[in-house]
Amino acid sequence: MRGKAMIGLAGLAVVVLLLYLLKDVILPFAAGCALAYLLDPLADRLERLGLGRLAASLLILALFVVALVMTLLIVGPLVAKQVSALVSTLPGMVSKLQGLIVARAGPLLERVGGADVLNDLQSSVGTIVSQGGSWFLTFLGSLWTGSQALVSVVSLVVITPVVAFYMLLDWDRMVAKVDSWVPPRHRPTVRRLGREMDGAVTGFLRGQTLVCLILGSFYAVGLFTIGLNFGILIGLIAGFLTFVPYVGTIVGFLLSVGVALVQFWPNSDWLHIGLTIAVFVVGQFLEGNIISPKLVGDSVGLHPVWLMFALLAFGSLFGFLGLLIAVPVAASIGVLVRYALDRYLESPLYHADEPVLLSGPERREP
Repeated sequence: MRGKAMIGLAGLAVVVLLLYLLKDVILPFAAGCALAYLLDPLADRLERLGLGRLAASLLILALFVVALVMTLLIVGPLVAKQVSALVSTLPGMVSKLQGLIVARAGPLLERVGGADVLNDLQSSVGTIVSQGGSWFLTFLGSLWTGSQALVSVVSLVVITPVVAFYMLLDWDRMVAKVDSWVPPRHRPTVRRLGREMDGAVTGFLRGQTLVCLILGSFYAVGLFTIGLNFGILIGLIAGFLTFVPYVGTIVGFLLSVGVALVQFWPNSDWLHIGLTIAVFVVGQFLEGNIISPKLVGDSVGLHPVWLMFALLAFGSLFGFLGLLIAVPVAASIGVLVRYALDRYLESPLYHADEPVLLSGPERREP
């Protein structure tokens, strides 16, 4: 038993080492496998309707590529324009926001603590803003560095659909082949664990992807409707980051409120500032009470803290590839840990009777 455990750990170490060494070139292949995994149920459904596996795979990939290209053509130019405008105006907006805070809070702080407090406030705000900007740029740089050897974005766009097509075509055969390698006496347990892992991964990925799309659209439309500068971009960012629990809402809320203060505060337009806040309050209410319970549910088994740790840890180690594999790995580890805990709770090690210690004349030596 100990030898099997050592072999398993050695195999896991080799896989992790290979991922780390090949992280610069493996992303298109990992993305293709992930795409095939997500689209396999649709291919199975088309097969049951009488379509061959080859035809079903070609149809699914063609529709996916067309939808992706149309989305990029429609949304891409708008997002690119807003990103360029936001980057060029961000330093001025930060300075203006800092000036507004100091101008409004300055007289009160001077009366309370004198000029030193006001100077400390200016210095602190400037430091926080600069450090936050530096951290954000460093984070983006690390993601770009980690995904740069993908050789280029072109390799990702070209290779991923090809890999996804072949993986989707042979998916059922590959699963059956791997299942045949499992010793017959262990197959029921391995299959049960595999079904639990599949349910956790697909339940989260498909459900959370829909949540991101719905919330991103809601935030973008809501902020654009009230006339907030960069509202569409901020809404899309908030929706995309909703993949990490609470992060999307917090980042989108801070960005939108900061822009709203710069845009509306000088004119004392408190209505639009309140509407900006209301968009995120309503969005958070819908997510927590309606959207997430319906689309994701409680059966996924991924605690938000564990998910955030997995995303940050794998993103730090493997760059963009790490972000791609973090959720499946975290879900799989969660299933295995729960299985190991159940086995422990059923084992004699947990249920063994503790020795009774007797005192006085009834005490007997072992």
